[in-house]
Amino acid sequence: MPREIVTIQVGQCGNQIGCRFWEMALREHAAYNPDGVYDAALSSFFRNVDTRFEPPLNLPVGAGGCRIRGLKARAVVVDTEEGVVNKMARGPLAEVLDRGQLLYDVSGAGNNWAHGHHGYGPRYRDALSARLRRAAEGCDSLQSFLLLHSLGGGTGSGLGTYILGLLQDEYPGVFRFSAPVFPSEDDHVVTAPYNALLAAAELARGADCVLPVENQALADVCARGEQRGSAAGGGGGGGAQAGGGGGGGGGGASGNLPWDAMNGVAASMLLHLTAGVRFEGSLNVDLNDITSNLLFTDAFSRDHQLIWAEPRAHTFLATALLLRGGAGVGDAQRNVARLRRGLRFAHWNQEGFKIGLCSQPPVGLPHSLLALSNNCCVTDTLGALQARFGKLYKRRLFLHHYLEYMEPAGFDEAAEAVAAVAEDYRAADGARPGPVARLRPRGLGFV
Repeated sequence: MPREIVTIQVGQCGNQIGCRFWEMALREHAAYNPDGVYDAALSSFFRNVDTRFEPPLNLPVGAGGCRIRGLKARAVVVDTEEGVVNKMARGPLAEVLDRGQLLYDVSGAGNNWAHGHHGYGPRYRDALSARLRRAAEGCDSLQSFLLLHSLGGGTGSGLGTYILGLLQDEYPGVFRFSAPVFPSEDDHVVTAPYNALLAAAELARGADCVLPVENQALADVCARGEQRGSAAGGGGGGGAQAGGGGGGGGGGASGNLPWDAMNGVAASMLLHLTAGVRFEGSLNVDLNDITSNLLFTDAFSRDHQLIWAEPRAHTFLATALLLRGGAGVGDAQRNVARLRRGLRFAHWNQEGFKIGLCSQPPVGLPHSLLALSNNCCVTDTLGALQARFGKLYKRRLFLHHYLEYMEPAGFDEAAEAVAAVAEDYRAADGARPGPVARLRPRGLGFV
């Protein structure tokens, strides 16, 4: 039975990364499905509809004979400004995006988390619920929601995390993945530290799995790819974003960053993440398994991280290695054995690795490896976020804009929530196995 994923893209950043994601997904499926058959792989991301009927008729996955009539992305598109959404509705993806699943306003959230979360969220709650319900009801076996957004602006951070809470309330049994873009240190949005910390607190409460990326780390990956003369977008080339903010919502570190290629890297990561759901493989990993627990060493280098961090200097709590292409189980196990000697794993999870093998490589490449690690190096990212937040908050700069929509205590609660997450990771980073209690035989005359 196919397992479907509903993608929710929020704000300028989420929508422009989402736009690139759908372009690359269509190209990938076209390369491996030249006969135009609506198969289980396609059904993970797309509905097949017959537009000769009103309303359009949903066509099921056939036994190899159901042709593609009209593909509609399993997506909900949300923004508080109309520019990006209107551009998508008039662009190459117009026929793929269901106009009934678009929701937008015109005035924007003003780079204010509170405006997006406490203003637009309640105002559009019913409309959001209706679109989410329609997307969910179009699935035979809904596996997860995937939220694309940034944390630096007001819409992706505020309205995006409001939607996350809505999913938690209405679909508590469905896994919630978030792929947020964290702002860089020199972000042009002056309120980005407020927005990012307030949003991070909501992610800690409401997401089953957070896959963070940072603008500057994305730019560095693209720069190294360009120096090597390779495609910076991994399995599909460049991106589709113009302007600031990791898509506008996250705030850009500089107007000179390669936004298109950065979006391609983020979209490629999502394609590799979901490849095991869409394609056959000898050892596929279910998306939901990730939340529980080629040259592999490159994947653990700081040069290949999508956040600025040094994972080898910290403790790995768990790692999923998702390979695409011709790698076999034996190759994977040999590489894992070599890797394990140079990495520090939590004492309660010395095995540490989950391996996924998908037989279909990315388009244009012989193979790929995506390493998803729950690593204590995230304390560096959270610490930098806390420091930038503290510089603003101790002087109460720009606070009055937020207090139109929320109480002052909300800042302290968010700061405490993020601090608690950081402390949990620090404790895990320094945890060592305790002494093993000896069993003392009872009723015997020796010790």
